[in-house]
Amino acid sequence: MFWDTLREGGLNQYYFEMANIREHCSWVHSKQKEEATRKAQDIVRMSVARASRLDPLQEFDLPVNKATLVVGGGIAGMTCALSIASQGHEVHLVEKSKALGGMARRIHTTIEGMDVQTYLDDLIRAVYRNPLIHVSHEATITRVSGYLGNFMTTVETEGRVKEIKHGASVLAIGADVYRPTEYLYGENDKVFTHIELGELIAQKEERVTHAESVVMIQCVGCRNEDRNYCSRVCCSHAVKNALKLKQINPEMDVYILFRDMRTYGLREDYYREASDKGVRFIRYEPDDKPRVEAAKEGGREILRVTVADPILGQRLELDADILSLAAAVIPPASTREVAGLFKVTLSPDGFFKEAHVKLKPVEFATDGVFLCGTAHYPKHIQETINQAYGAAGRVMTLLSKDTVVASGSVAEVSAYDCVTCSACITACTYDAIDLVDTPNGRKAWVNPILCKGDGVCTTKCPTNAIGLKHFTTAALCSQIDAAVTGQEIRRQMDKAVEDR
Repeated sequence: MFWDTLREGGLNQYYFEMANIREHCSWVHSKQKEEATRKAQDIVRMSVARASRLDPLQEFDLPVNKATLVVGGGIAGMTCALSIASQGHEVHLVEKSKALGGMARRIHTTIEGMDVQTYLDDLIRAVYRNPLIHVSHEATITRVSGYLGNFMTTVETEGRVKEIKHGASVLAIGADVYRPTEYLYGENDKVFTHIELGELIAQKEERVTHAESVVMIQCVGCRNEDRNYCSRVCCSHAVKNALKLKQINPEMDVYILFRDMRTYGLREDYYREASDKGVRFIRYEPDDKPRVEAAKEGGREILRVTVADPILGQRLELDADILSLAAAVIPPASTREVAGLFKVTLSPDGFFKEAHVKLKPVEFATDGVFLCGTAHYPKHIQETINQAYGAAGRVMTLLSKDTVVASGSVAEVSAYDCVTCSACITACTYDAIDLVDTPNGRKAWVNPILCKGDGVCTTKCPTNAIGLKHFTTAALCSQIDAAVTGQEIRRQMDKAVEDR
């Protein structure tokens, strides 16, 4: 708003400097009026000092390529691609596998009763029939270059290499399932993950449908030191499988061993329904996890699960024909590689990290790159679909423009002071700095289109050869000098001498 006001008045907007005496002074010192007044005077004096050093900077327009690259052909990627294509823009959909669908291919129903496979088939059919969507199977991204509105991505797909020009990118690479190393998984053919159990139920596998007792253990591979997060979907998945089993055989004993039941939102109703139908929920503590061992009972092989029941105050032995594990949802192995290619950040848990959880929930700090689906964090299918539409909407705000404006607040190199140490190149996460030939030899050069003005390079330069426009050393030092007047410094020095 202030920048627009300056432009309307015929002034360069980079002359603007805000003395924020509201948030930084009056709001935080409402009961210290005299001190707040003095601080407000200091803030104004410092702002005036900096404003006197500001330079008029020029922004420049960049053309926008109207195509979009969507990485990942799961429900999130396909939904986002269809939404963008339906608004008249070309989409390049890149999938690492031979077929579209992602993890949803292993899920047959949701807890609400949605037929996932039918929905998925319809979605895939719509993608292939849309003339604006170009699908690349068995694809690997080898290089990404460019900037907001003008990216170039090199893709190896089905034995050939192609270069895709696009204005925006959407990362929807999905997630993987943790492969348990505990509870005899992989050692005993009666132990499955929740997804595997759901597949067996859909296939009406007799060893599952004819089982007398099924035990499910939650939080396997997460909410621990290695992965200190909740996989979010596991509790609902367990309740869904339990209800399916009870529907098949109401006499079947089903036990769910949990730490905290987290059936988010209205899914709590299904948790209550499972409890009413005789599914037994037993809580365990993380420092006293269930123990599983293979045993024989009545001439048949079973799994004996021992767990402490905090209500009864006793250890229970549960004989199970089937053991199902709520394996954690984890980032795919390619996440770090993709993050490096597109220069986006990851959360401490290894998932993609959005720019701002409230203001930019489907955007990265890197302009022109967006995200959706379980690559962001474990989530239910409906949440994935909603986020995919959100990402498509943000992409359209970019593609609807013919040009975008690049900031004038970028780094600049003084070739005379540059010693070609390359410290700035190493520090820049946007690859905006390179060495170029000059009359004085090879020197660092900043690409103003790629530069985001974060100033990291200026702190790394040992000779102060790089300066950040709008945040120059001279302007910042003038603020510091204005913070405390020369008269005040002398007064404090005199006082210090007197105290001695």
